[in-house]
Amino acid sequence: MLVVGFPTGAFQANCYLVASGEGEPCVIVDPGQDAVEPITEALRKHRLSPVAALLTHGHFDHVYSVAPICDGNDIPAWIHPEDREMLTDPLKGISLEGAQFFGGRLEMREPSEVRELADGVSLDLAGLSLTVDHTPGHTRGSVVFRSELDEGGRVIFAGDTLFAGSIGRTDLPGGDMRTMVTSLRTKLMTLADDTVVLPGHGPSTTIGRERASNPFILELDDPTGFGPTRGL
Repeated sequence: MLVVGFPTGAFQANCYLVASGEGEPCVIVDPGQDAVEPITEALRKHRLSPVAALLTHGHFDHVYSVAPICDGNDIPAWIHPEDREMLTDPLKGISLEGAQFFGGRLEMREPSEVRELADGVSLDLAGLSLTVDHTPGHTRGSVVFRSELDEGGRVIFAGDTLFAGSIGRTDLPGGDMRTMVTSLRTKLMTLADDTVVLPGHGPSTTIGRERASNPFILELDDPTGFGPTRGL
């Protein structure tokens, strides 16, 4: 599997291009702010042909460039229906203070083709098999995409559900800490320790590393003890 990742925009949200190898079809995970140019450059450099954009959730720092990327390449966007409204009304996903920062206006539109994700569905795209897990908590429609590699090993594109040393914040509209705890306990901490985690912000990690040292994971049985979380 070829994974090309880079941070985008003011919030440094990670965007990933995923393919079976150089010169192959690919999927684009979370095309965020100011992502059109680096995506175009990465497609050219690695001779990749995009077939779909996969969105881990609807926050604008992860989806801002989805319409130009999808319509410019004639590909669909995939998102969970609980977060689809943020594609046209991104202010529904941010705090009042955040909305004020943008002057109460942040205009976006849906791509021409939008397809909806469901929990447990397997997507066969670009020669890859990606399983969708619905992991609400950061937003109502948050998902992760996981795959087993042909060469052995496992990888998960975790969005803002799990980070290296932290988890996604739950104090924005649609967020809920108890729901996040359930998602972490039943969807992520059931994965093998060697699963590589490619998060929505910050460096990569593994499930085993987070199980052993992430203070939020260590406190799963006591969600009231959680400290500051991350994300938009």
